[in-house]
Amino acid sequence: EEQTEQIRTALENRGFELLEDKAGLLIEKIKTAVISSVRNARNKTKTNFSHQLQEEIGRDYGYLSTLFSSVENFTIERYIILQRIEYAKELLIYDELTLSEIAFQLGYSSVQHLSGQFRKTTGMSPSQFKKLREKNRKSLDKLNT
Repeated sequence: EEQTEQIRTALENRGFELLEDKAGLLIEKIKTAVISSVRNARNKTKTNFSHQLQEEIGRDYGYLSTLFSSVENFTIERYIILQRIEYAKELLIYDELTLSEIAFQLGYSSVQHLSGQFRKTTGMSPSQFKKLREKNRKSLDKLNT
């Protein structure tokens, strides 16, 4: 137990935390799976994300969804949208792809769908965001609304 406390202190001093409870571990697995899925959307076949998550983590999606919502205070679906929009921001900042290419890369059915979610999430269109001088992005672990 003393060793665990030393590890916990060392991690906290470096900005990390020790995940000991099963719920916390599952939440981190969900977040990691979502981030990986969003970042690799164009390389995946069109499968239902709930099914994919269920298979990857080995737990019923209903349980995972309820757990995630109770701990994070928003749904897995909302977290996916937030991740997709943050990745879209990153791609817009790089300015190497068109909006159509970004929509395709993120697995959106159309540019309009991406633009609508982007506007709803950020309060501005992708083109307005692109024109901003200071692009305020959130770190992936700080997404919560």
